[in-house]
Amino acid sequence: MTAPRLFGIPARDAPVVAVLRRGPSNWCHVGRWDVAAMTYEPGAWLRGTLYPQRCDVSPDGRWLCYFTLKASARWAPGATYIAISRLPWLTALAAWGTGGTWTQGLHFVDDTDAFPTEPPDEGDVAVLRRSYGMAHPQAASFAVERRRGWTETADTLPRAPDDMWDERRDVTMEKADPTGSGRRLLVRGWYAAFRSMQPERFGSSTYVLEDGDDQRELDAQWADWTADGRLLVATRDGRLQWLDSADQTVRWQADLAVMTPDPVAPPDEAARW
Repeated sequence: MTAPRLFGIPARDAPVVAVLRRGPSNWCHVGRWDVAAMTYEPGAWLRGTLYPQRCDVSPDGRWLCYFTLKASARWAPGATYIAISRLPWLTALAAWGTGGTWTQGLHFVDDTDAFPTEPPDEGDVAVLRRSYGMAHPQAASFAVERRRGWTETADTLPRAPDDMWDERRDVTMEKADPTGSGRRLLVRGWYAAFRSMQPERFGSSTYVLEDGDDQRELDAQWADWTADGRLLVATRDGRLQWLDSADQTVRWQADLAVMTPDPVAPPDEAARW
């Protein structure tokens, strides 16, 4: 069995990670990882494509903004659309059609006055706008990570002025342990905005944990720190793990590789703001 592709999007102000999964090839799945209780809640299955680097999670961990291609969709937004749902479900509370895949998606911002000028093609955003605005991100590799404190390392080559999609260079990103231990995570990848969806075409990214002069490559297709300095990892074989950052001992794990597509009706609350 081929291992699923996993990507995490941590909430800024809550101990929540949205987990986006691809696999089998024509299926995607969304889950909610509570990293305070260390529990995983499976959610929606989608027969279509989610684009992780063009998705976002609200700072409070409640809402998922996602960009998807669903060829079977028959509604006003069309087959490619940006939608906002209640994590871990994909029931669209508001949706904008994009007319194709040439979009960077939307992400949450604190400025409630910031919002796309066009109203959604489906649903309403009045409730959301009491707490958050939305903005179109700039095209950049590792777009999700940049909004969560990752920065380019000093030895990363600068982006060429005509590289509008940031797709021509190797990029290395870094993020220090927020507790001040001196450890840092590094991730290296090429054409990184699409790495979690097409590793066979663009190559896999490499995660490294650096502790002083010691560098250890992690068995990871995604990794990040929690706000209190715990190391979270999605392994190459499809497991979510909490690792001890000092010796990489597994403190908790959930095996997502054993899951198979099992679409179920969402709970009633998924259809409410």
